[in-house]
Amino acid sequence: MTLVQLKHFLDLASTGSFSKSAEKLFLTQPALSRSIKSLEDELGQPLFDRVGRKNELTAFGKHILLQAKDLLAAAQHLKHSSQELLSGQTGQVKLGLGSGPGALWMTPLLTHMATEFPQARLDIARGATPMLVQQLRDRTLDALILDIRSLSPANDLQVEPLCELPGAFMCRKGHPLAKLKSVRLEQVCAYPVASTPLSDEVARVLIERYGPQAHPDQMVKLRCEEISSLLDVARSTQTVVVAVRALAPDLVELKMSPPLNANARFGWVTLKSRTESPLARLLFQAARSMLERGRQ
Repeated sequence: MTLVQLKHFLDLASTGSFSKSAEKLFLTQPALSRSIKSLEDELGQPLFDRVGRKNELTAFGKHILLQAKDLLAAAQHLKHSSQELLSGQTGQVKLGLGSGPGALWMTPLLTHMATEFPQARLDIARGATPMLVQQLRDRTLDALILDIRSLSPANDLQVEPLCELPGAFMCRKGHPLAKLKSVRLEQVCAYPVASTPLSDEVARVLIERYGPQAHPDQMVKLRCEEISSLLDVARSTQTVVVAVRALAPDLVELKMSPPLNANARFGWVTLKSRTESPLARLLFQAARSMLERGRQ
């Protein structure tokens, strides 16, 4: 039994004429007859009685007609739903955001979804990279946006670069270091230094630039996953924060000697074994556009 056979059956039930239905369906009469006969053979009962020049539904046919209409309506609804899913108009994405991406783009992503895809659903989870990656592997999250420097290489993960944003040592206006033309790490370490947990790669960069005293375990005195809280501390105290520059345009970037010259590398992380939903791909494209604008 096929949907095509059911369509043939419904049309013949409507016209009562093989010739009219065949013409409407762009079939020959023998082809339509074979389609109806095959359906009758599969169902085990005649669907039509020949009454004069007209074909009328049998009692069995009338019963089947109602179910056939429901099946075709359900098939049409399924097709319509798939089109909505493909266009992103419906669906759900569960997205994990690292600290930097969360602070920079959580609100823009939520706003984008609310305006462009108001019937779709976006659930955002925040947390440390290892926790988010485990949730991705557990399939409770569909995708992640992370600083991929914090991501351990793994064969089961697919990483698509989004963009790079420069990092900086920053402090509030009026800070004793803010007006200096050149700032050494020893001067920075005279004050509390704050950051989110830094990757081993970033730690190596810091040590290469400024020596062993720049290791995060030694240099950083205030550490948490929520960069927004650390930035607030830097705005109200003498704390120096190490973070992506774009996170806090109101803070002063210190003129480090030598320059930091280190970037956060943001990427879209998914499972290689999992087929991505159309809505997730549309969200990726939106995130990439936002990240590109944030870099400018």
